[in-house]
Amino acid sequence: MRVLIMGGTRFIGVYLTRILAAQGHEVVLFNRGNKPVPVAGIQQIQGDRTDPLQLKTKLANESFDAVFDNNGRELGDTQPLVEIFKGRIQHFVYVSSAGVYLKSDQMPHVEGDATDPKSRHQGKFETEAYLEQQGVPYTSIRPVYIYGPQNYNDLEAWFFDRIVRDRPLPIPGDGMAMTQFGHCKDLAAAMAAVLGNASAIGQIYNVSGDRYISFDGLARACATALGKAPDALKLLHYNPKQFEFGKRKAFPLRVQHFFTDIHKAKTELGWTPEFDLVAGLKDSFQNDYLVTGRDKAEIDFSLDDEIIAAVGK
Repeated sequence: MRVLIMGGTRFIGVYLTRILAAQGHEVVLFNRGNKPVPVAGIQQIQGDRTDPLQLKTKLANESFDAVFDNNGRELGDTQPLVEIFKGRIQHFVYVSSAGVYLKSDQMPHVEGDATDPKSRHQGKFETEAYLEQQGVPYTSIRPVYIYGPQNYNDLEAWFFDRIVRDRPLPIPGDGMAMTQFGHCKDLAAAMAAVLGNASAIGQIYNVSGDRYISFDGLARACATALGKAPDALKLLHYNPKQFEFGKRKAFPLRVQHFFTDIHKAKTELGWTPEFDLVAGLKDSFQNDYLVTGRDKAEIDFSLDDEIIAAVGK
């Protein structure tokens, strides 16, 4: 197949490009061209997807069998692509988010659960609805927290920053809120498994790691991945409601149970995660965190210090 990937040179797209190219697909990337392509010889169309006119000018005369929209956040990001390729492609694969789900007492989240109209990811759900309304042969992927090399969100790095410097880790609540991480390579593999799968058309799939883990457990898993004794960690629990952080972010994860059932993706796509959590964290630490020199960078711990001073430990 001739496949268009929106992005393709950072995080998920790097792995997706490599997987699809290795499978023999003709892969074309659309991005700003600020980073090298992950596979030599891959065609790259340079442009800004936030400019609909530019998108249409550069893509209108191109022909693809499938499109992977990795970085559309709002409906307005994806709508121009649909207008260009509607009726001309076999498959449109959209990266949504498990963040669209409405908070629930019944966990894990399964596909079909109610969505939250106030979610900051509501644009993702609106895009899914639009793809269905337009009759586009789409599949939507809903990851939970994505981690791994080149992660541009401070998730695992938040824990690494404190562990490598032997600092306390301020954990909100009692540390027992359960969450779920999925490695970026595993996510890309699930996306690739969608391609050419007729039964995946019109479907939504939760994609993440196999296991759920508590905040404290995540901290200990990070320590294990770094070769440190997990029992030696200084975990400091606090009540976030006692602080007025404003827009400042004291902790990288939503303070609630947040995890999904990935059974549907495993069953219908013939996919299973390659990485267990510790192995994935080790991959991220060794092949990104250390490589970029973040272990020696100056990190702002002012919020941590504010919490530590208030809790009195």
